[in-house]
Amino acid sequence: MNSYKIGSAADLRALERLPYAQFMAHTTVLAALEHSAARHGERAALTAIASASPDAPPRRWTHAQYVAEVRRAARLFARLAGSDTPRVALLLPPIPEAHFALWGAETVGVACPINHQLNTEHVAALVRAAGANIVVALGPSAELDIWSRVHGLMADCPALRHVLAVGGAPGALDFHAELARESGDVLPTQPAAMAVQSAPPHPDTARLAALFHTGGTTGAPKLAQHTQGNQLHAAWGAAQMYGANEHDVILNGFPLFHVAGSFVYGLSILLAGGEVVLPPLLGHRDPAFMARYGDVVRRHGLTLLATVPTLIAALLSLPLQRAQLSSVRALLTGGSPLPDELAAAFEQRHGIPVRNILGMTECAGVISIEPLAGPRTPGSCGLPLPYTEVQALRFDGSAAAPGESGILRVRGPNVGPGYTDAARCPGTFEDGWLISGDIGHVDAMGRIFVTGRAKDVIIRGAHNIDPGMIESALLRHPDVQMAAAVGEPDEYAGELPVAYVSLKPGARADAAAIAAIAAFAEPRIAERPAVPKRVEVIETMPLTAIGKVYKPALRLRATQRALEERLAMAGLA
Repeated sequence: MNSYKIGSAADLRALERLPYAQFMAHTTVLAALEHSAARHGERAALTAIASASPDAPPRRWTHAQYVAEVRRAARLFARLAGSDTPRVALLLPPIPEAHFALWGAETVGVACPINHQLNTEHVAALVRAAGANIVVALGPSAELDIWSRVHGLMADCPALRHVLAVGGAPGALDFHAELARESGDVLPTQPAAMAVQSAPPHPDTARLAALFHTGGTTGAPKLAQHTQGNQLHAAWGAAQMYGANEHDVILNGFPLFHVAGSFVYGLSILLAGGEVVLPPLLGHRDPAFMARYGDVVRRHGLTLLATVPTLIAALLSLPLQRAQLSSVRALLTGGSPLPDELAAAFEQRHGIPVRNILGMTECAGVISIEPLAGPRTPGSCGLPLPYTEVQALRFDGSAAAPGESGILRVRGPNVGPGYTDAARCPGTFEDGWLISGDIGHVDAMGRIFVTGRAKDVIIRGAHNIDPGMIESALLRHPDVQMAAAVGEPDEYAGELPVAYVSLKPGARADAAAIAAIAAFAEPRIAERPAVPKRVEVIETMPLTAIGKVYKPALRLRATQRALEERLAMAGLA
């Protein structure tokens, strides 16, 4: 595969005049990994830091060894599934075994990575919805309890035939022992019957590779389908947008049940011949590891840092020295809106460019990226991936003009064929387009801007309020580390905006300090109806497994507060 320098929309247009097969020559993830191994076989592909202790030696695999492990995992799953297609559910943190199991499952069947923080009932529902006949999970661990969610799965999931434990567990097959029984020979790929009809035309590219769940932690399972072609395009497109090559080393602490960990920060670097470094078991939630973050960067020669905005805020609170970060050429972030103040603060302090990424589970993780070869534009999520279209639609369904706000939609080889249950979310996939649910616009240069989520808009009377406007104003205050705005129920206005902030270490949190923060933000909020009813300090902001602010928890908190106020007014409290 050829690499391309992309710094502008003109570069994209020039690239897109080439036949697509010249951009992506491979039709399966395994074939692309094998190509990378053929070119960079003895270079490091995967390094796993064992613990926060600098004395603990890491585990390391070259590109050739990495592909051999993937082949072994593929053979293992094919053997266990017998005459059936392997459908493998993964309950694993970001450890090497998760990589081998993910790509091994996709080589001979279908992978279904599952968020191991979900409760037992939700895990079982996802296993059933995926039709999984094999589960691979982390065995009993003093650091991270996943195994308790595995108990009872065999009884609750009729299709499930085998449970493998990484590290071993009573009553389960030992993943390492079973893997050791297999050679690294390549297996026949999954049967053509597994192809998804709406995917690209090549039968291998169109094969169903994975089911990634999305849509929160409650409710009926929603599984987004990925083909081999979707994943390859997202990963290789991302690699081109940030100019990845065989000399890159990325710290990827994202779990592989999230598309960022699997494709944006994982497969992309492997296809470029680079190295993925995994943190210890608890990742960025490990205080001892975070205390050594600068030393880890220097020791492993990291060139790319994979983050989300909340992690950037955490890094800014660390006493990192520029000398420790001298090898880093960029910080990559996505998953939630990037406040310009946060990006600018990191760039100013450390001299490292920050680049934003927009993605969705339904398109293998990437819609657009701010290319490293071009400048950062405040508020922008960058340019679409090569061969990918992004449009803004007015609420009446007509195309918006450049710079005009609307609902964003995307079309391209990264867009998956839809959900396993097509009726699960009507209107998300329409005529080859993925309706993102993001509110934003595309400017005259083709850059994408996201200003909010349709479901996050606060509706005060007939006034639609973008919570990002409130959050950006609060984040300008020097004591505010994180900010989130949600709607609180109101019997007259429908909703009123309220804001929650977490403060930087050492900042005052008394009533006078909170009032000062609110007073600071008010003149910086452009619309009077958007001024929050109150600003509340919250010690620990609720986060998802990858560090996004979990707004449903804040909406619940606001609703409870509103109910308590009404009960008190009625004399019932």
